[in-house]
Amino acid sequence: MDLKIINSLKKNSRASTSEISRQVNLSIPAVSERIKKIEQSNIIQKYTIQINREKTKYKLLAFIFINTDLSESMEDFKQAILKHETVLECHHISGEYDYLIKVLAEDTSDLEEFISVTLKRIKGIQKANTTIVLSTIKEEINTCKNIF
Repeated sequence: MDLKIINSLKKNSRASTSEISRQVNLSIPAVSERIKKIEQSNIIQKYTIQINREKTKYKLLAFIFINTDLSESMEDFKQAILKHETVLECHHISGEYDYLIKVLAEDTSDLEEFISVTLKRIKGIQKANTTIVLSTIKEEINTCKNIF
């Protein structure tokens, strides 16, 4: 039942408890209590929106693979990445690279400035490889299969 409620909230995080109760066939108080418990257990960390990038000035999505020197400058790297709004996501990964960041820019010159100026100033970065997204087939905020 919790999974049904979460999936309903995924589709519309602004859905009323009444609306969700109709969708999952459960009473309003029961839905409200389950949502409260899911939030308290930190399964739902925050409510957010999904923006249509094509309707904004930020249309260029890119992924940047980064190799670092894995030294004491790692904390500097993490702090620098956290403060840049251009960076949507940052993941420590296995394989050829150490980190993968997802960035959103206005255009190629905005992306170039981020790579050439911002990234080059971050201590610890040895190498970066950028891949530009041509189109997006699927992009989900979270996927909930059987999490319980």
